Order: sequence, then structure tokens, then C-alpha cells
Amino acid sequence: MKEAITSYVGLDIHKDSIAIAIAAAGRTAPHFVGTIHPSPSELCKALRRQRCRPENTLLVYEAGPCGYGWVRYLRKQHWQCEVIAPSHITRSPAEQRVKTDRRDALMLARHSRAGDLVPIVVPDERDEAFRDLSRAREDAVAARLRVRQQMKAMLLRHGRDYVRARCGSQAHERHLSTIRFDHPAQEIAFGEYRLASKEADERVERITQALREQCEHWRMQPVIKALMCLKGFDFVTAVTFVAELGDLSRFAHPRALMSHLGLVPSEYSSGTTRRQGAITRCGNKHARRVLIEAAWNNRFKAQITRTLEVRQQGQSKIVRDIAWKAQLRLSKRWRSLGMGRKLNQNKICVAIARELAGFTWDVARHIKISP
Repeated sequence: MKEAITSYVGLDIHKDSIAIAIAAAGRTAPHFVGTIHPSPSELCKALRRQRCRPENTLLVYEAGPCGYGWVRYLRKQHWQCEVIAPSHITRSPAEQRVKTDRRDALMLARHSRAGDLVPIVVPDERDEAFRDLSRAREDAVAARLRVRQQMKAMLLRHGRDYVRARCGSQAHERHLSTIRFDHPAQEIAFGEYRLASKEADERVERITQALREQCEHWRMQPVIKALMCLKGFDFVTAVTFVAELGDLSRFAHPRALMSHLGLVPSEYSSGTTRRQGAITRCGNKHARRVLIEAAWNNRFKAQITRTLEVRQQGQSKIVRDIAWKAQLRLSKRWRSLGMGRKLNQNKICVAIARELAGFTWDVARHIKISP
């Protein structure tokens, strides 16, 4: 029989220190234990000195840059540990104005005892590895864009034309090779920009190829291939979406997924007055970005293109039916919101992305994932 929790421990974890506070079961005020060096062995010793036992102690700390190493270590040592979503912590005005490690640890212990904290799902180590690789590609794409903008800015300063073909194509590279400057220093600068752009392209392609190779052995590969049946979901979009969110079946309802992605409208209502504003934008920004990018493809009419037909090969009929139903629904919805209600295109895209999230949930729940 599982023992009841008698000690609630709040940990404010940083790179150089850990602040510890403990709240005993009941109504007594939590007390601050102290600050220790961020060492797993020292943390366990400090807890045992306070007569905390793994069976009846709950440890909590906020999700942050230190990652999930602490929760995995503590759980291996049989401690009950949870990682808390900082955005769901209710803070008083005093806590917002005066913030210290001591106050944060006491606040976590107090809210943990009250049951006011919302734990997040700790990803599997294998899934987190793919998330790191996916974000490395995203960083590489951002670096490539930054280099191209720098080269474009130099050409604009000197009255040169930058775009005559699709950026990165062979025609574009041939055009850049014809550009000349009067001063040798400018030729060197432009050559360095071109070299940096080429290296950035190679880096993106290298990471993309690594993603393709690694996904062959990933347990989430069936979900990725199933999501690629949806219009707008190519390989990179599907990998990013799954790597960020993990197993979509953990959401009990598609509305929970929409809320997690921050695609639901904010609301300020009181009494009989109901006012809705912009989307909340809470949750995972990486998954929200790729989902909105995928939603843009549904502004065209519903059709099974050759590319989509190739991606759907080998998939079950139910998955293909859901993908076709999504196309019919979303393309019709786009037209009705655009021509009927005359909404802004960006607002329409967000609304379509919200409904597209529901179809991704429906597809994923029909796919069996190996443990």
C-alpha cells in the first residue's frame, strides 16, 4: 500500500545552487532548509538529514534550463519527484515584486502541499534526443536566414539586385557569381558572406539527413509517417511536431491539445459579458509554429497530389480517410471565413491550425506506438 505524503519539498534549482524548503503535511508554515551545491548526492544527504523518506516525500521543481536530469536521477533513487509548469503557478503581487531563491523554494513547497501545481510530462530520454536534433536543425535554419539577410543588406547598400531566382537555387547562385564590386575589400566581404551562406546550407542539409536516418529506428516513426498523410505535413514538419509533443494520445480530447498549443482564444468575461481576444500563445511554440505553417497549405482546394499520394502509400484506410476529411473540412472552412466573413488571412490561418491540431490528434490515436 502506498504511504501518504507527509513532506512536500520545494527545490529552486540553478546552475550553481539549489534552495530547499520543506512543508510538512498539515497547516504549519513551510520552513527553509538552506542552499546547497547542485550535486545529486548532496541533495539526497540534505533530504535525509531532514528525516525525509522517499516513500512519503514529494519533491517539486520548476521546469527550466537545467532540463530533466534531476527528476530522472531522483526517480531512479526512488524519490517521488515532479517537474512543474511555471506558467501555471499562481503568484501573489508580493511574490511578483520580490523574487529570491528562498521565496521560490518556500512558494513551491506551500503550493505543492495545497495541490495547486500542474506537473508536466517528462519525456523519454530517446524522445528528448530527437527533440534536441530537431531544434538543432531549427537553429541551423535561423542561422542560415541571418547570413542571407546580412548578404542581402550589403547588396542593398550598394544598389545590387539580390533576388532574381529562388533563394538557394542554382540560378540564384549563378546570379550571385556575376556580382562584382569596385574595391577589393568589398569583394572579400561579399565572398565571405557567400561562403557562410553555402556552409549554412550544407549544415541544414546535413542535420536534415541525420534526422531521416535516425528516425528509421525511432519508436515514433509510425506516427510521423501517418501525420505525413495530412496536407502540409512534410517530413520536417511531422518530425518537429512529434518531437516537441511526444505521444499525442496523452491528451484526453483534441481541445486539450489545442489549448496546450496556445491556439485557443484568450477570454475576459464577467457576468453576462463575454469578451474573447487573441490566442493565448502558451505551450510549445515550436509545435505551434510548424502547425500554423502547415495550415497555410489548406487555402487551396482539396486534392490528392502526386507528392501526397506517395506519402500516403502503406498507410491504413482510416488514416487516409481522416486526411481526406481534413482537406475537405479545412479548405471549405478557409473559403467560408475568407469570402463569407471577410476575415484577415492570418486570423483564418490560426483558426485552420486550431482545427488541424484536432485532426493530428485523431490520426495519432489510431497508431500503435511501441514502448
